[in-house]
Amino acid sequence: MKINGRVVYQLFKYSIYALLTINIFVFFGEEWLAARLEYPQGMAGGEVFKAYAATIDTAAWVVLLLMFELETYVLEDRHFTPPVRLSLHALRVLCYLFIVFAFYGYIEDALYVFQTSPLAGISELCALAGQNWSYATTFGEYAEITASNCASFSDLDTFVRFDGVAAVVDQPGLAAIHFLAMVDVANAGVWLLVVLLLEVDVRLQEKNRFEGMALYLSTAAKVVLYSVLALAVVAWMVTGDFVDWWDAFLWLVAFVFIELNVVEWRQESHEEAA
Repeated sequence: MKINGRVVYQLFKYSIYALLTINIFVFFGEEWLAARLEYPQGMAGGEVFKAYAATIDTAAWVVLLLMFELETYVLEDRHFTPPVRLSLHALRVLCYLFIVFAFYGYIEDALYVFQTSPLAGISELCALAGQNWSYATTFGEYAEITASNCASFSDLDTFVRFDGVAAVVDQPGLAAIHFLAMVDVANAGVWLLVVLLLEVDVRLQEKNRFEGMALYLSTAAKVVLYSVLALAVVAWMVTGDFVDWWDAFLWLVAFVFIELNVVEWRQESHEEAA
């Protein structure tokens, strides 16, 4: 039996998209648990973007990814009627609004973990067991301190607490959290630049002007930007948890497919012109 390489390629591509969709619910589960600790009295409307930054960001990016897939691969030129074009652009603008709000949430999250104070009178974590205190295991994730696990978190004798929250961490753990918070913000900012470039590419390709200097500058800029994103994946692999680096890796793969869609679209345009 012959295996159709094109079909396998498409199945692999859409399986990546499906895995990214699943990550929306994974991030929601993590952030819901963290929000219960960080907002014990509930949250104001604007704080939703801070508490659920990763969930909102991932959901908006998945929709935006599907928009790019439609525009660069699924839909043909004859399908781009004014109503279709207007609908795609309106949905894309909505996604960008949510992504920008989520980026603001990442910045707020990063600022939050820098708001700490020394935890006086505590030289071992087991003294906090059974008192509704939690230990920050990594950026945005906490574990309740109990008699059975208190000795496993840290063997140091000085700790800091996050202001306004019953959560503590030792100094090495805080330094790692600060690093991951900055990686989060940098990663989100670079992705905004990537998608801005991709938007320009698509608009130029629609007019058959994605050639020459425009193509060269776009390619050079993306080499730099995708390299930074790859470094973020490595940073999460070394210091973060599985979900963080796995999600970042999947997004890189997904946008490689979008870039290949644009390349194929460009080649088809050349063939039609010839």
